[in-house]
This record gives sequence, structure tokens and C-alpha cells, in this order.
Amino acid sequence: MDPNCIFCKIVAGQIPCHKLYEDERVLAFLDVGPLSVGHALVIPKHHAVRLDELPEEDAAAVGAVLPRLGRAVSQATGINDYNVLQNNGEPAGQVVMHVHFHLIPKPDDAPRTGGPPGSPGSGLGIGWPAGKLEQDEAKALVEKITTAMG
Repeated sequence: MDPNCIFCKIVAGQIPCHKLYEDERVLAFLDVGPLSVGHALVIPKHHAVRLDELPEEDAAAVGAVLPRLGRAVSQATGINDYNVLQNNGEPAGQVVMHVHFHLIPKPDDAPRTGGPPGSPGSGLGIGWPAGKLEQDEAKALVEKITTAMG
């Protein structure tokens, strides 16, 4: 536990939250700055800043909660589509330095640009400037990544 981490304080009960789910490893609650109705956060109780620092058991526990929460949020809001977002490090958009996953409902009629909760454009706005993966580059990356995975 990091005494300066807002999510650790929520886990410890020092700061209240709108709890959706809790077990020995995971806590899920509504985001207080939602991008859309039903925007939720799923966090491991174990403090880790980045996903690659999280023990595998905690990552598995979070992964088991995400589909259940997705079904529940979809049923409760009537919004079947959603994004799951997880950022690692400030340059990647991480603001709270504790591993967390956003589950962000996206209304059917919402453009991909985003907008305030309840508006036709609510939810996460995404730009995807796709590049092209060349065969030689792919082979080299596969070798490096699989070697690093052990």
C-alpha cells in the first residue's frame, strides 16, 4: 500500500467510493469523473504502478472481474458497447499511479469522438492512426518479445 495513492486510500476505506464489486484482490467502483453513464474502474488491491509490475495472481483476478462487470454495466445502462482502457506511465495517459482499468460504456449512436456523459457523443473518443507492420520488422519483434517472455 502506498499511503499517498488515492486508490490505496479507497481500498483502505479512508476515502469513500461507489462500490460495484469487491473480493480479496479486486475492487470495482464508479469513476467520479465519468466519460459516460456507468463508467467504472477495476483496480487490484495490491499497489503496483504499471501492469507489468503487478503479480500475475492479481492480474488474473482483475481479468476475471472485467467480463462480469461488463455484462452488469451493459444490463444496468442498456448500453451494450464499451471500451476497456488501461494506461501505463504518464506518457501513455496514466494519471493515477496505481494499476487500473476503465470500463467505459459507449452508446450505439455516439460518434467515436467522445463527449460529456449522457450526451450523444459520450464515452471514450478514439483516434487510431494505424501504420503498417513489415514482415522483417515483425519477425525481429517476435524474436525479441518471445525471448523476453522466457
